[in-house]
Amino acid sequence: MTTLNMQIIRYINLLDRISRVKTRNCFLYNNSIIFAVPRRMVPQAIGAGAENIRALQEQLGKRIRIVAESEGMLDAERFVRDIVAPVKFKSLEMKDGGIVINAGMASKASLIGRNKKRLEELHQIVKDTFGFDLKIV
Repeated sequence: MTTLNMQIIRYINLLDRISRVKTRNCFLYNNSIIFAVPRRMVPQAIGAGAENIRALQEQLGKRIRIVAESEGMLDAERFVRDIVAPVKFKSLEMKDGGIVINAGMASKASLIGRNKKRLEELHQIVKDTFGFDLKIV
């Protein structure tokens, strides 16, 4: 098991300890830790007045975001929009066995990031969640 996987397991366990919400989905994106939890558990994971997010940020020293996990391919666009927010894109579609994001020029640069770091992170999230490759146009 890699060091990154061990780190993610620690993040997931900390979320469970602080909020009593269990998940298997934790991603690193744009210097943030994003937890994808069941839709009905999002308010509990965030906590009253975002107290759980503040506690996690304090302990981990990183920005924390909680999003509703994907409910399959029909929900892919909403899930990806939640991950990349506040960056916006025009559309998301299935094409040639992969997911294609139509971004527009300003958003495309933000989605790709310096040295393609955000693109690689988002590609890994999409691959882990849906099993498809990602392309940004």
